[in-house]
Amino acid sequence: MKKIIIMISVGLILLSCNSTAQKQSNKKETAFAMTKTNTEWKAILTPSQYFILRQAGTERPFTSPLNKVYNDGIFQCAGCNTPLYDSRHKFDSGTGWPSFDRAIENNVITDVDHKIGYARTELLCATCGGHLGHSFNDGPKKTTGKRHCINGDALIFIPQKNE
Repeated sequence: MKKIIIMISVGLILLSCNSTAQKQSNKKETAFAMTKTNTEWKAILTPSQYFILRQAGTERPFTSPLNKVYNDGIFQCAGCNTPLYDSRHKFDSGTGWPSFDRAIENNVITDVDHKIGYARTELLCATCGGHLGHSFNDGPKKTTGKRHCINGDALIFIPQKNE
């Protein structure tokens, strides 16, 4: 009788362990306007850009030169040159990554990331599907309240031309 109770208990425990960390992303179901093979991506991206954009990696904090860039201009996707963030919406979050309170409309999409054991909002380039970073609700309260925490190597800064 003890064996049956133990087996039932173990079975119930196993059934209840449907962790969200094992749920799959919808990213692969999204059709992106720009698609390339891994070989093609590796040919156009630096190893760090490939790690971040194509393998959803994260650069070490305070290592990106773009972290302290506040000049007028646009931050584009390093993979496909899609304009992602306007420098007017950049702020110093103190986290060590470039941070913005909003993206350029329709150019960044979200997905759910469970890689570290709980749900986070992942930010992706809407054109190529490149991983940019994550969104959090601890941004400036006077604007959107959002913090788009972006890997600098996912971006290219294009300064505004003075006319």
